[in-house]
Amino acid sequence: MPRYATWGLVVAIYGCIGGAAFGLEGLFAEAFRIPHDVRREAWVQFPTTFNLTFFWPGPLFPLSLLILGAMLIRTASIPVWAGILICLGAIAFPVSRIPRVDLVAHAADVLMLVPLAYTGFGFLKSRA
Repeated sequence: MPRYATWGLVVAIYGCIGGAAFGLEGLFAEAFRIPHDVRREAWVQFPTTFNLTFFWPGPLFPLSLLILGAMLIRTASIPVWAGILICLGAIAFPVSRIPRVDLVAHAADVLMLVPLAYTGFGFLKSRA
């Protein structure tokens, strides 16, 4: 578990930063009305940079959540229902973000928020 916690955190942070960068790229492209063809040309000119910042870290955040949910269930650190919801949220996350459907994205966020908030409050109460 200590190794997972250390490496899992690194992977999750890289995934979060990459996901935020990917989202900001889309936001600025829409705000400045940059056509998709122009964006694709930039991706071709700088493949390593774009892969490292946008495309490779994309699956890492939901994958780290999926592994976290499974490990928390396996170690009985949280109730099984909360671990299952974390895993379902991890699966729903990319499904909701790729087609960019707002309602599905909100549902995926709630799937992650409920068990993680429950777990966080439980850990805070146990420390008090």
